[in-house]
Amino acid sequence: MNTKIGIFSFFAGAGFLDLGFETTKGYETLFVNEYHKPFMEIYKSSRKGLKIKEPIFGHNTDDICDFLNEAKTNELQKNINTARTKFDLIGFIGGPPCPDFSVGGKNKGIEGENGKLSGTYIELIVRNSPDFFLFENVKGLYRTKKHRAFFDEMKLKLIENGYYLTEKLINALDFGAPQDRERIILLGFKRNALLEMGMELNGSPFLKSFDWNVKTIYNSKDVLSKEWPKQETYVEDGLKPMPKGIEKKLTVQYWFDKNNVVNHPNSKHYFQPRAGLIKFQSIQEGDDLKKSYKRLHRWRYSPTAAYGNNEVHLHPYKPRRLSAAEALAIQSLPINFVIPEHISLSNMFKTIGNGVPYLAAKGLAETISVFIEKIKNKELKHAEIIS
Repeated sequence: MNTKIGIFSFFAGAGFLDLGFETTKGYETLFVNEYHKPFMEIYKSSRKGLKIKEPIFGHNTDDICDFLNEAKTNELQKNINTARTKFDLIGFIGGPPCPDFSVGGKNKGIEGENGKLSGTYIELIVRNSPDFFLFENVKGLYRTKKHRAFFDEMKLKLIENGYYLTEKLINALDFGAPQDRERIILLGFKRNALLEMGMELNGSPFLKSFDWNVKTIYNSKDVLSKEWPKQETYVEDGLKPMPKGIEKKLTVQYWFDKNNVVNHPNSKHYFQPRAGLIKFQSIQEGDDLKKSYKRLHRWRYSPTAAYGNNEVHLHPYKPRRLSAAEALAIQSLPINFVIPEHISLSNMFKTIGNGVPYLAAKGLAETISVFIEKIKNKELKHAEIIS
């Protein structure tokens, strides 16, 4: 990929989404915003371990709403203008906090404090006109009727400000992460950027020619329809051979082995049981249907990595909760992604659960790259009307 793309990241958390872009040729993170300082500390520390250079415009822990005031707007615009002298395209990426659009959270929608941040992010995009943006959120924003109206309003605002859009409800399984996790991804490309790259535009503001599956590895519907093992008796340190007919690389055990979680620096970071050992031993391996205590099955993918709202994920064959090392593996992070040991357990698991699975993030970055290169190579000429 010859196109140089500078990334401005918002709501960065520990940077799982950013890492997908940073490890894809052509991208460089130039600016990082994350309000919660412990998350930013994890972000910065992990990058040192991964030998990724620091963003040239720094790490910022201001409230994103501050970027709508004049001084901050001018500073951000100055940085964007400077970046344009060295990069072919500028992109904004971010996943605003999503509990207000989640059934498992408050479900307050735009009225909730976190819901309002989605609107703030869209306003930030409109005011600063990046060449493209990525917006990530929970499926409730896309599927729930009352939230869908807000989602449609945001899209209309973006279209009115010159963006051509495409959206997809993705599943982390599609990209090889061992987790049944659906998220809505909205992408937008500025009209002028598309024209400058050589795309011929018609009256439709939707990009039907964007291929969302060009970098997927699996079809999640096919994966979910396989005969995966169900609930089995929990046996501490018990052995269970891998059943036939499953996708080994999508299993919890495969990723535990791949990331050598037993010897990972975060292997000892897990919550001690409050309910007592008997409670932990009473739940069968693979019983992940309860609202609170869910025991993963070693030869199956994990449910959505959500470690808040009283949701407790148990180790398949140990009488304890998952360790941070195991949770990072389920989020498909590289083995050398490490969280500093002084970070509180609450902050460790919150940022892990909030993050975009690394393989999904990398797949999205690569998918955007393919789209851009196809336009430049004259393989895509039209923003086709959606039928």
